[in-house]
Amino acid sequence: MHQTILIVDFGSQYTQLIARRVRELNVYCEIHPFHHVPALDPSIKGVILSGSPSSVRDEHAPQVDLSQWRGKIPLLGVCYGAQLLAQNNGGEVMPSRIREYGRAHLKTINHSSVLFRDIPVDSTVWMSHGDTIAKVPQSFEVVASTADVAVAAYHIRNEATFGIQFHPEVTHSEDGKTLLRNFLVDICGCKQDWTPASFVEETVEKLKQELSNDQVVLGLSGGVDSTVAAALLHRAIGKNLHCIFVDNGLLRLGEFEQVLDSYRHMGLNITGVDAKQDFYTALNGLTDPELKRKAIGRVFIEVFDREAHRISDVRWLAQGTIYPDVIESVSVKGPSATIKSHHNVGGLPEKMHLKVVEPLKTLFKDEVRKVGAQLDIDPSILNRHPFPGPGLAIRILGDITAEKVRKVQEADAIFIQLLKEHNHYKDVWQAGAILLPVQSVGVMGDERTYENAICLRAVTSVDGMTADWCHLPHTFLAKVSNEIINKVKGVNRVVYDISSKPPATIEWE
Repeated sequence: MHQTILIVDFGSQYTQLIARRVRELNVYCEIHPFHHVPALDPSIKGVILSGSPSSVRDEHAPQVDLSQWRGKIPLLGVCYGAQLLAQNNGGEVMPSRIREYGRAHLKTINHSSVLFRDIPVDSTVWMSHGDTIAKVPQSFEVVASTADVAVAAYHIRNEATFGIQFHPEVTHSEDGKTLLRNFLVDICGCKQDWTPASFVEETVEKLKQELSNDQVVLGLSGGVDSTVAAALLHRAIGKNLHCIFVDNGLLRLGEFEQVLDSYRHMGLNITGVDAKQDFYTALNGLTDPELKRKAIGRVFIEVFDREAHRISDVRWLAQGTIYPDVIESVSVKGPSATIKSHHNVGGLPEKMHLKVVEPLKTLFKDEVRKVGAQLDIDPSILNRHPFPGPGLAIRILGDITAEKVRKVQEADAIFIQLLKEHNHYKDVWQAGAILLPVQSVGVMGDERTYENAICLRAVTSVDGMTADWCHLPHTFLAKVSNEIINKVKGVNRVVYDISSKPPATIEWE
């Protein structure tokens, strides 16, 4: 059992970022909502209390029994967590005179505190709170202050309990990683042995024990998550893994053949299924985005189930679920009711009466890529931009026809290829072409045309929750536009989407 840091989530926007920073320090951690925390066991080496959008002064503010950890295990309260510790021990938390948000500088530091080892005076920290700790209990010792925040950090005497008013997990806190390392390594005694290599070794062994000689089926998409999941399972059970790759007619140009070829070179036991017509038939006449998603999901389940039944004695369904999906399902606010229906293949386990295996369910997306590199997966797959489950169906506004798919496939292929040729691909988080239900007048040669418009979309992001439009050079965009108009029959106009998320989504539907 791995050494674990327990992160108690009070609903902060930064909670996942805390976990990612801990993982970057090669320490395993888990996020649990404050109202459903696991009991202490020997594997848990420390606890971090997250921030919160709530105030500790609110009548219904999130509360947790702190006595289960106090004095028994190292404890670090961040922002709301620090205020909760102070208030519940007789301290005073008051509204700040002004909302303390943004950069601040540590003006005083008690360097005898292990937490602040190697952190210099004047170090920049990131504040984000509306309350402040006005008075600390007698057993508390202030160990850091800023010009405006007298209690920027404290230590409870005679126990390994600390509170900090700032956010070390945010990159703007320039020595935040040092502080977290001090807590994890020097205070909690963590060994920093959570690495891609150790994950692969431990996961493969666990899969061997769990699956034994059973047959497992997995739906591959060509994306990072399903590919890495397949590689792990293949290393564990070899030919007992049966992969199915469905061509829904909504993939990128040439993708079905390219992906099949890549997977076969990986040694995977894979079946490619041409189901384009099944999907086109189901989508015929549908224009509502959610109805299109549901039709695609329904047909996928039907096709996948049909193909899986051709395999004898299948007992497991493998899925590429990753940790953010798990966190969302048990979040402080409850499971999200607004997850788009294409974000998962809900219905498959129930319909097929199979047990589910999810080898990536403890990993963040960046960790999935690192594990994939450890497994020697082709970088072109690992570094591939995210691609939506319904494929080009949500990049064709309105009804779906084979002719519309052709137009958006060809335009998308030109855009992606030129991004790669001009070294922009790696700087873009996601990019693609959208076929608009708009025709406009154009002139090509001596002829007037009345053809479709293509919208190009390229964004930068970390996790897709927020995104900024990508500032690609105008000369590059002009080249892309020219190539598309000249080479894609039926397109005479190209525009570029410069909206950010929020308020706009990355995809158009």
